[in-house]
Amino acid sequence: MMRAKPLQLQSSSSTRSKSQLLLLLLSFLSLLALSFLFFSSSPSPSPSDPTAYTHPHPRFPPQTSFVASLENFLTHRAPTYPTSDDTVRSSLQDDVTSFDDRKFAKEMEWMHRDPYYPLNFPIRVYVYQMPKKFTFDLLWLFRDTYRETSNLTSNGSPVHRLIEQHSIDYWLWADLIAPESERLLKNVVRVYRQEEADLFYVPFFTTISFFLLEKQQCKALYREALKWVTDQPAWKRSEGRDHIFPIHHPWSFKSVRRYVKNAIWLLPDMDSTGNWYKPGQVSLEKDLILPYVPNVDLCDAKCASESESKRTTLLFFRGRLKRNAGGKIRSKLAAELTGAKDVVIEEGTAGEQGKAAAQKGMRTSIFCLSPAGDTPSSARLFDAVVSGCIPVIISDELELPFEGILDYRKIAIFVSSIDAVQPGWLLRYLKGISSTQIREMRRNLVEFSRHFVYSSPAQPLGPEDLVWRMMSGKLVNIKLHTRRSQRVVKESRSVCTCDCRRGNITTSNTLSHQSLRV
Repeated sequence: MMRAKPLQLQSSSSTRSKSQLLLLLLSFLSLLALSFLFFSSSPSPSPSDPTAYTHPHPRFPPQTSFVASLENFLTHRAPTYPTSDDTVRSSLQDDVTSFDDRKFAKEMEWMHRDPYYPLNFPIRVYVYQMPKKFTFDLLWLFRDTYRETSNLTSNGSPVHRLIEQHSIDYWLWADLIAPESERLLKNVVRVYRQEEADLFYVPFFTTISFFLLEKQQCKALYREALKWVTDQPAWKRSEGRDHIFPIHHPWSFKSVRRYVKNAIWLLPDMDSTGNWYKPGQVSLEKDLILPYVPNVDLCDAKCASESESKRTTLLFFRGRLKRNAGGKIRSKLAAELTGAKDVVIEEGTAGEQGKAAAQKGMRTSIFCLSPAGDTPSSARLFDAVVSGCIPVIISDELELPFEGILDYRKIAIFVSSIDAVQPGWLLRYLKGISSTQIREMRRNLVEFSRHFVYSSPAQPLGPEDLVWRMMSGKLVNIKLHTRRSQRVVKESRSVCTCDCRRGNITTSNTLSHQSLRV
C-alpha cells in the first residue's frame, strides 16, 4: 500500500504532462489553422483575371499626366535595349524568304502546342529599336520646348497641348518597353526575336515631328522613317499588315501615308467623309480607334459624389465655335443655344486658365455638348466622360474607341445633326430625360472613366489594355493575308505549278516580295 501512492502520484504527474503537451499541440494547430485561413482568405492575383493585378508599388499611384510621366521617363527610366534585340542586325541582311520560313515554323509550333492559337493571350509584340532621332530625340524636343506657349497652330491651338491630346504613341510605347516586373498588363508581352512576334510596333512619334519640326525637315524625317521600316524583313514579308503605326493626329505622317496603307493605324476616328484620309487608307477591319488623352483632371468617385449637388447647368460647351468640315455644325448649335436658360455656350481659350474654366464648367453641368470638330471626333467627349458630365454626341459620322466592347449608350446621349439644330428640339429632349436615368448614367461614367485614362504603369481595363484586347480580334485576318502574300509570284502567276505532294506552290521565278492585293 505504501508503494501504491508514489505510483499514483507518478501517474497523475504523467497525465498532467500529457495534457500540457496536448494543449500545446492544440494551440499550435489552432495557430496554424488561423494563419492558413488568414492567408487563404487574402485575394491573390489570377493570371486569367487582369483586373486582379495591383500596382507593384502601392504607395505611388499611377501617373496620368503626360508631362510628368515623360519627365520621369526621360530623366530616370530611359530604357537600355537588350543585346539580344535583332532589329538592326537583320534590317538589311536578313533574307525575307528565310525569315518567312522561320516565322511560319514558329507559328506551326504554336498551333500544335496551343489549341486556342491564334486567339490566345498574351499577344506577342516586337518593338522596333529605331534610331533615337525617331524616338528619344523627339521626346526631348517636346520636353525642352513645352514652356514655349507662343507656339500655336494657324487656328490658335497650342501645339504642345495638341501633342498631349494625341500622345497615345508615348503611353503605348512606354508600357511595352518597361521592365516586365513593373508592368501590370498581362495580355501583351514584348518579345525580342522577330519570328516570335504576332505584331510589330513602330515607335515613331509622328505628331511631335509634325508640330515641332520645320515643314521640310519633318517631311525628310518621315521619308527616312518610312525607308527604315520598309527595309525590315518583317515588313517585306507582310507589306506591313502586322505592323502598328501610331498616326493619331489627322495631320501627322500625311505625306507618306499611301506607302503604309496596309499597316494597322492607331487613329482618333475613321473620318469617312474623306476630308482627312484618302479612300482605301483606313478601315475598321484593319485599323483601331483610340481615345484622345483628356485635357482635364479625372473626377473620381469621391469627386462625383461631392459635385452631385453642384450640377446646376443643364448643358455646357466650351471650345472653338468655328471649325472646318464636319465641325461646321458648331456654329449652328451656338446660334441655336446661346442665351438659353441653364445653358452655357462659350468660346474656348488656351492655357491653364482655359483648362480650369472648362473643368469647372463640366463638373457643374449635367450634360456636356460634344459636337464634331474638324474631324468627326472631338477631345471634349473624353473630357466630359472623366468629368462626370453626360456627353451629348452630335456627330453623324463618328466611330468610337473600343465600341466593340464598350456600350456607350450607358454613358452618352446620341443626337442626329438634323434634330440637334431644330429650334428648341435639343433642350426639350434633354429636359425630358428622367432624373433616375441621369443618376444611372453618372454612376456609369465613374465606372467607364478608367477606360479613357492613360497612365504609367498602364492599368488593367485602361485604354492601353483595351487596345490589345481589340487587337487580338484582328490577328486571324492579319495572319491570313500575310501568309497569302508569300504565295504570289513576281510578274506572272501563269507559270506556277502546284506540287500537291508537298502542298507548296513553286515557280521558275524567285519568290516575290510583292503581295496579292486582297
